Amino acid sequence: MSPTIPATRPVRRWAVALLASLLALAFLWMQAPSSASAEETDDGQEITDFYFAGVITFDDQPVEGVVMTIEGKGFEGETETDAEGKWRLYVPEKETYTLTVDEETLPDGVIVDAAQLPEGTQPISGTTASFEVEFGLTGTKIMNLFLGEGERITTSFIDQLTSRLVGGLNFGLLLALASMGAALIYGTTRLSNFSHAEMVTWGGLVALVTTTMWHLPLWAGIAAAVIGGGLLGWGMDAGIWRPLRRRGLGTVQLMIVSIGLSLALRYVFQYFIGGGTQQLPGASPTPIQFGPISLSYIDLIAMGVSIIAILGVAFFLTRTRIGKATRAISDNPQLAAASGIDVDRVIRVVWILAGVLAAISGILWAYFRPGVKWDMGGQMLLLMFAAITLGGLGTAFGAFIGSLIIGIAVEVSTLWIPSDLKYASALVVLIIILLVRPQGLLGRRERLG
Repeated sequence: MSPTIPATRPVRRWAVALLASLLALAFLWMQAPSSASAEETDDGQEITDFYFAGVITFDDQPVEGVVMTIEGKGFEGETETDAEGKWRLYVPEKETYTLTVDEETLPDGVIVDAAQLPEGTQPISGTTASFEVEFGLTGTKIMNLFLGEGERITTSFIDQLTSRLVGGLNFGLLLALASMGAALIYGTTRLSNFSHAEMVTWGGLVALVTTTMWHLPLWAGIAAAVIGGGLLGWGMDAGIWRPLRRRGLGTVQLMIVSIGLSLALRYVFQYFIGGGTQQLPGASPTPIQFGPISLSYIDLIAMGVSIIAILGVAFFLTRTRIGKATRAISDNPQLAAASGIDVDRVIRVVWILAGVLAAISGILWAYFRPGVKWDMGGQMLLLMFAAITLGGLGTAFGAFIGSLIIGIAVEVSTLWIPSDLKYASALVVLIIILLVRPQGLLGRRERLG
């Protein structure tokens, strides 16, 4: 008789879980707001009520084919001048933006004449081709730009790479806070929690309401967000996940519940704060130059807070009884329960910790984007899952390493690809590493059969 293969059913369960995950991602993508129905220009811009426009000339003659980009408050747009030197860039709302002229598309030996910039336009230090622009009383701003002879200021590839590496480290650290919490939840419950994105959004929203609507100090807003994050994690486990676990629901069913919860929370947030982007106090401060690296004091504080929080999680997992119990449950829940560990109590602590980490990450993400928006956590969701998978499912330290790799890959990739595609580069890195090490960087290879 041929030997039986006890791993057949687990393999089927993993196949079903993988298929359900793909269907869930497709469902979220279909639910994302689509701009296909909006009216667009010939170069793909969505037409809105707000735009910057003007003419670029050199020696009183229009210059064709000059590429213009605009970015700010999480938005990016691009166009180029036509045969008459005219250009127009639409933006979603009336805010301050950074307008950049691509110097590579200018005629040889000419630059933007900073002496003739329109009133209210502030050139950015260290360049003649980027400046901050803002609207007046209306929703349109006309900016005629004049070119003059001069020497272009260029940045070496090494300087750009250094700057991107630091930016990637900053992004990776705040991503790690959210990813480590989600990894701990997966490790102890085997739940792929899609609503973790809304736990991130919740942190930013609590800080926003506390500081801008209730007019309390920023430190009070941060404290309220951290406490609120812990309470949300506790409430979600006590009110939803623990009862469902006791009813014996499988991982696929729990994952589908988390998708529904994610969508419900997301649109509840939108109902209460609207669809716009709102800023926390002190957002977008003036950067400080450290050689080729440009960082604001908020960036420095954010990196310091992230490192302290990550070290705190490491101490919790390696030096405390509950932390060691958490790792034991992640390794073998049945054996941990048989050893006398209160599994439900440990899982409850993990949910509270994950909520706190998600709230801190949400505040830092609100300053990094910058701005608080009802769906801002959803922008991090795939990157969180990518970091967890890359580091090894269920391990917080793996999620930390995976987050750093994802963050650096996202920022450094903009040296070669358009910034609109930078998040896709993280998924490419994930695929390449998993082809070499399917279990992830810190995951353990499991034998089947």
